[in-house]
Amino acid sequence: MINLAEDLLVNKYKIKHNVFELYKQALNDIEDQLKVYDEIREYNQLKVLHAFQEERISDSHFTNSSGYGYDDIGREALDKVYARVFNAESALVRPHFVNGTHAIGCALMGNLKTGDTMVCISGTPYDTLHNIIGINDKENIGSLREYGVKYKQVDLLNGKFDVEKITEVLKEDNSIKLVHIQRSTGYGWRNSFLVSELGEIIKVVKSIREDVVVFVDNCYGEFIDTIEPTDVGADLIAGSLIKNAGGGIAPTGGYIVGKSKYVEQASYRLTTPGIGGECGSTFGVMRQLFQGLFLAPHIAMEAVKGAIFCSRIMELAGFEVLPKYTDKRSDIIQAIKFGNKENLINFCKGIQKGSPIDSFVECEPWAMPGYTDEVIMAAGAFIQGSSIELSADAPIREPYIAYLQGGLTFDHAKIGVLLALNNII
Repeated sequence: MINLAEDLLVNKYKIKHNVFELYKQALNDIEDQLKVYDEIREYNQLKVLHAFQEERISDSHFTNSSGYGYDDIGREALDKVYARVFNAESALVRPHFVNGTHAIGCALMGNLKTGDTMVCISGTPYDTLHNIIGINDKENIGSLREYGVKYKQVDLLNGKFDVEKITEVLKEDNSIKLVHIQRSTGYGWRNSFLVSELGEIIKVVKSIREDVVVFVDNCYGEFIDTIEPTDVGADLIAGSLIKNAGGGIAPTGGYIVGKSKYVEQASYRLTTPGIGGECGSTFGVMRQLFQGLFLAPHIAMEAVKGAIFCSRIMELAGFEVLPKYTDKRSDIIQAIKFGNKENLINFCKGIQKGSPIDSFVECEPWAMPGYTDEVIMAAGAFIQGSSIELSADAPIREPYIAYLQGGLTFDHAKIGVLLALNNII
């Protein structure tokens, strides 16, 4: 018997019969998987609630400072809540971070100086970091490389950390000051690293070089597990507020969390030495930043459920996917390998059709700032570029992999994926 929602999908959205049958099978197949993430969501919601209560948050913290922003009690309280949630000494949470890349850049540049070496042990980092590090063919004005910071990289071995090579590199180069780890996949074809896996490799690093700063790019990973990288030894992590941690409410911003001395060093790159996190008016967005964090455990799990559904239905439709719907997840991203440019673009256009904003727009590949290849981005979001809202993007390069993420509600994620699959079958 067809229910009202299913009737709407078939008659209004013109979902093809074979796609609708895959939809019903996928929902049946993933039922047990979704229950696992409900338990994680509940734990993290309690953790966030407890942090709010311990810091005695009230509406007096929903401040609207201007000018220098001295003594902004909302800004200071939010830092303390984040530090408590992430079990860390300190936090820097600001609307002044323009994106996650900016937060990561401040964390790196604040803790590296001329003559230091940074080593990335999770393979090639995300495309937008290439300009920060200075590892592409272009002239990277203001990059770490231009300031005399050297870079090394240890590639993954079958999708896992190459412990032997990492050990070798750390022992042979005393100039290594910072180890960079990317939790999520970026534009790669691998599973994201579980927090437990991060903990294991951090132990290896610290057993060799206790003085090395371990930094984790935590984008897309917040609240997907009951623990975070700072719970397993990471010295510093960073992420975006228009991904998981902002709960779909934060209008902009990013965060850096970790040991106090490293967060402070990062703050001098967000503002300037001598000022750090002491200044910065908050433009009346504090309520949204607090509320977004409170909603984040729930919203992040809605996105995970959408990713699990996408994984199963696309696999049933004959496409290669990663992670599989039964795999344990550590971020909200779902990769689908299409093998040809046409299907990739049409899938992303289908996601755009399923958006609440700009559903009538045809997204096209373009030369996006910070990327070496043309990129197609489908995102009809309430907040521009918000990838906790349903979106899909892909570099236009072989083997033509789309990366789906987000969905403020599981229901919307299902509809978007159905329209995308309907667009290519």
